[in-house]
Amino acid sequence: MGYKHLEKFLLCARYCKPKRNGAFLHLHLRLNLNVKLYHCSGESEEVFMPYEWYEKVFPKITRLSQLLKNVDLVDGRVVHVKDDSVIIDDRLEQRMRNFKSLVRAFLGCPSVQKATQKNIAASSVGGKCDSFVCFSERREREAMIVNSLATVGNFLKVSAQQRKSVRLTLCPQVTHYRIWNGALEEVLNGLKLEIDLLDDQCPSKGTKMGQQIVSSCLKFLAYADTSFDPDSTSWMRLTPAKVVESSGSSKWGDVLEMFNDLTKCLESEKELLYHVSKVEVMKEGLFQIKDVLVDKGIGYKEIRHQESLVHKKLSKTLGHSSKCLFTLLLYYLYGQVRDIEVDVRGGIYASAGENRFSVCMGRILTSDDEKMVWSGVKQLDRALGLFKFVWEIAGMKAVLELQGHLWSVGAAERSLTYRGNTFFVHGISL
Repeated sequence: MGYKHLEKFLLCARYCKPKRNGAFLHLHLRLNLNVKLYHCSGESEEVFMPYEWYEKVFPKITRLSQLLKNVDLVDGRVVHVKDDSVIIDDRLEQRMRNFKSLVRAFLGCPSVQKATQKNIAASSVGGKCDSFVCFSERREREAMIVNSLATVGNFLKVSAQQRKSVRLTLCPQVTHYRIWNGALEEVLNGLKLEIDLLDDQCPSKGTKMGQQIVSSCLKFLAYADTSFDPDSTSWMRLTPAKVVESSGSSKWGDVLEMFNDLTKCLESEKELLYHVSKVEVMKEGLFQIKDVLVDKGIGYKEIRHQESLVHKKLSKTLGHSSKCLFTLLLYYLYGQVRDIEVDVRGGIYASAGENRFSVCMGRILTSDDEKMVWSGVKQLDRALGLFKFVWEIAGMKAVLELQGHLWSVGAAERSLTYRGNTFFVHGISL
């Protein structure tokens, strides 16, 4: 290692602190520091590993892929892809993250780069691929968590004016009463599932209280759900001569108070941190509509007016950087509220032809089992679809094509088509 690279090594070793976890102890110290050096975001210059490094790390990647076969990180949870069962095991989760980190570094291996481009070329018309080369730079092989419109906008290089246009177009679509209610319910049901799993293992005072609060919130949402009932005669109800709050009426501020209590009683439960963070995110929207009444004892027009107030207030007050707005967008597009994790962030590349670009992203798999591959394809499709949706709303002039890539040790090189987009399966080998 030259003097210049030695300086980089020491700098990264200082700021990229190794994690204190038993799952990492089997790795050689030099290997661990090399991975940290490779992924250190403080350096923009590419650092090429010697071939001996890839020779040392490949057996470790192979062993981990065998140990973790058909297990994957899906929406932040370790899942067995065969039956979609959730595995609660901190050590296994850490090994999975370690495996994906090592593979990201290994994707810089010249033989892997060459095989990737060859696979793309073989699947292109006439055996010719576009002029761009994807995943060749270190930053393109880093992971990315998509949890805000700002993340999407930065990736797509959307201007400030275009971001304003995105907000003005998006807000009226994703803040409808039915979407708002559905997203809140999805957040609470996800939290309820995790609390129940945790309560079966080690119940605490906080989880017991959390269960009660979540149950109360869900009852409120069920009451607030004014879905159309053909047998209902609410539309016939006359408007009261003087509008007064009936004994059964509530306000959205009641849910805000329950959400505040919920975050307090669950803040020490580390297994629930992600779900509690989503509760925190939705509090922004609840604060904006806290004074809006919820009462089914009034006339049809008044009920619709309450729903319209929720829509208008959320649409007007949620800004482009709002994570609450982003959560509503995810529910609007996919019926889910979890942030999107991308193993290999990729980038946007100029394609052959005028005004055509391709966005390429990747996923790392522990096997090339058919069910696992298709699970990875669907996860990638969700991420890619979100970026294209924002691209089109922003009014970008060029055409954006979507391309997904999946890597697995010993996988057969091939390409798949899903919902009109191409997904490449690449093998990892020396």
